Amino acid sequence: MKISKEVKVAILVLSGIVLLIFGINYLRGENLLGSSRVFYAEYDNVEGLTASTPVTINGLNIGKVLEINFKEDGSGKLLVKLLVDSNYQFSKNSRAELYEAGLIGGKAIAIIPAFDKAGVAESGSSLKGTVKAGLSELVNQKLTPLQEKVEGAMTSADHLLINLNDVFDAETKANLKKSIAALSFTLESFKETSNSLNELMKNNQVKIDGLLTNAETASEDLTKITGSLSQADLGQTVKNLEFTLKNFNSILANLEKGEGSMGKLLKDDKLYNNLEGATKELESLLKDVKLHPNRYTRILSKKEIPYKEAETN
Repeated sequence: MKISKEVKVAILVLSGIVLLIFGINYLRGENLLGSSRVFYAEYDNVEGLTASTPVTINGLNIGKVLEINFKEDGSGKLLVKLLVDSNYQFSKNSRAELYEAGLIGGKAIAIIPAFDKAGVAESGSSLKGTVKAGLSELVNQKLTPLQEKVEGAMTSADHLLINLNDVFDAETKANLKKSIAALSFTLESFKETSNSLNELMKNNQVKIDGLLTNAETASEDLTKITGSLSQADLGQTVKNLEFTLKNFNSILANLEKGEGSMGKLLKDDKLYNNLEGATKELESLLKDVKLHPNRYTRILSKKEIPYKEAETN
């Protein structure tokens, strides 16, 4: 069967159109021969992000950015379309994080997979868009508070200088000069005193040396006394003292129990009462002897003297 020229031309045109479509999609990052999935992510600002920017997982390139457009709801947010290879599966709760790709600018998107055992992200679904602070943003965050502190310090220093100018008027400056002059005079006087003291030390060097020698001798004598005390049998003395204290405690215990003559005297109430009664009777007898001595003269006389009652007044 012979193919006509028109059919050949049609086949050639269709093949060119297919190759053109394939080439355009390839340049846009779409691989028509491979399996890919499309995801969306929203951002407030994507400055530095362009189409065909790589999309990565753990640093591995798994896709590209297809399109960046404004959302049609009038919110001003940007909708980023991502093309991801189907060979890489991740949870639907994963995040699409926008980060700085280098120090000189430019941004990329990294898929941060979530290990929560949720369902796999399906093609056409949206991922939560987050932004990772870059180096310039971190520098701005650190420098801004520092700049505010420096500005505050400069303002405080300015106020301090103004207050110092107000305080140090002509009179204050004059008083300050006088104080400095007085201080200089005091230092000169102290210098003279120091020189006098040095001269005194030189003139009395012999006496000072003798005083130090006497102090050294006294220290040696004290050392000898301390050595003698250390050599004394203090242990035996302490033991004797302990033995004496034990005997004394034993005597006190016997007295407390009422043992012995002293113990019975302290503890026996009858003996005490007898002694007290005898003391009272003896006192009465002595009183009677003083009042009536004639009654007792017959005891001293050989001749018996009859007893007479005392005369009552």
